[in-house]
Amino acid sequence: MQAEIITIGDEILIGQIVDTNSAWMGRELNKIGLRVKQISSVSDDPQHIRAALDEARGRADIILITGGLGPTNDDLTKNTLKDYFGMDWRMDEQVLEDVTGFFARFGRETTEVNRLQAQVPAGCVALRNRFGTAPGMWFEIGGKVFVSMPGVPHEMKGLMESEVLPRLKEKFKLPFICHSTILTQGIGESVLAEKIADWEKSLEALGIKLAYLPSPGMVRLRLSCAGEEKKVRGEVDEKVKELQQLIPEFIFGYGEETLPEVIGRLLMEKKQTLSTAESCTGGYAAHLITSVAGSSAYFLGSIIAYANEVKMQQLGVQKSTIEKYGAVSEEVAREMAEGVRQKLGTDYGLAFTGIAGPGGGSEEKPVGTVWIAVASAKGAVSKKFQFGDNRERNIQRAAVSGLGMLRKELIR
Repeated sequence: MQAEIITIGDEILIGQIVDTNSAWMGRELNKIGLRVKQISSVSDDPQHIRAALDEARGRADIILITGGLGPTNDDLTKNTLKDYFGMDWRMDEQVLEDVTGFFARFGRETTEVNRLQAQVPAGCVALRNRFGTAPGMWFEIGGKVFVSMPGVPHEMKGLMESEVLPRLKEKFKLPFICHSTILTQGIGESVLAEKIADWEKSLEALGIKLAYLPSPGMVRLRLSCAGEEKKVRGEVDEKVKELQQLIPEFIFGYGEETLPEVIGRLLMEKKQTLSTAESCTGGYAAHLITSVAGSSAYFLGSIIAYANEVKMQQLGVQKSTIEKYGAVSEEVAREMAEGVRQKLGTDYGLAFTGIAGPGGGSEEKPVGTVWIAVASAKGAVSKKFQFGDNRERNIQRAAVSGLGMLRKELIR
C-alpha cells in the first residue's frame, strides 16, 4: 500500500513554520506497514489543492491531508473537499456536542462560526478531535481513502493515534516492516561506509535495505526489511550483532535513543555527576544534556567562560597558560575541564574551547579548530578537532563530539 501526504498552508511555503507533521506521520505510517510515496506542500488555494488531490490519487492508495480546517476565512480545505467530491453539507451532532463542550470547559459560549466546525461534507465520516474544534474527515472514493486533519501538531497527532491509524490497520491488510536503527558517533559517513562495505553487501541477499542518516557529529544506520515478522526480525537482529563486532567503538545506542540520554543513563548507573565549561559552544552542550528529563540528578551546572578573564577568574585557568599556548589549546581545555570539576564538585568536567567562526581564525588555528577535554579523578583526556567554516554546525559538532568523548570515558 502506498500513502501520500499533502500539507496545506501558505505559512509552510513562505517558511513561517516548519512542516514537522509530515515527518511524524511518515514514521507512524511506516510502523504499520504503509510506505509514504510522496509529500507535497500546497498553498491555501482551491485550484492548487484540487490539482494536488488529482495527482496524489493517481499515485497512492491513501492520501492524508493536513491544514486549512480552522474557522476563519483563510481555511479553505473543508469547502474545497466538499466541492471536489461533489457533496452537500450535513451537521454532525457528535462533533457539535464536542465543539460545544470544548468551549464550555473554558466558560465560553459557542458562536455561530464555531458551530460551523461541526458542518462536514455529507459523504465523509467525521473523526472526533479531542484536542480542538475541527474534526477530521475520512472519505472513501473510488477505492481510495482520503483523510483530512487539522494542521495543529497536537491535534493531528491525537487524531492519527485515536482514529486514523486504527482505521487504516482495520481496513487494509498491511505487511510487517522491520526497522532497526544503530547510532554511531566519532566516525564520518564516508569512512564508515568503507569500513562496513562487505557487511553492507551481505544485506542484499536478505532483502535488507541500509540507509545512512548523517547529522552533525553522528551517523545513524537504519536497516529496513519487509516480510514475515519472526523471520525478518531474526535476520535483522543477526546483522545488527555482526555490526556490533565490526565497529563496537563507534556505536553508542539504538533506535530513538539520543547521546544525552545515553550519557545520563551511564552517569545514573555509576552514581556520578557532571559539569561543563564552555567557550565556543556557548552553553549548547549543557542544553543537550539538560534536554533529558531528570538530568538534575547528575548534571550540576555549567560555566560559560567566553572571555579569557572568566576562564581565569571562574575556572582557575592560568594566565601564563593562555599567554603561552593561546585560549584555543589543549592546555587551556584541560585546565577548564579540571577547573569546572573542582569548582562545582563533580566527578566529571567537560570543557570546550575553539573558534566557531566565521571570523577569528588564523593560519595556525583556522576556523573550526576546537579542543575538547574531559577531566575526572583518573586524570584528563583531550582531543583536537578540525571542523568546517559553518558556525552553527561547528557548535553542534563540537558539543556532540564532546559528549562522545565523555561516553567513552564513562564506559572505560
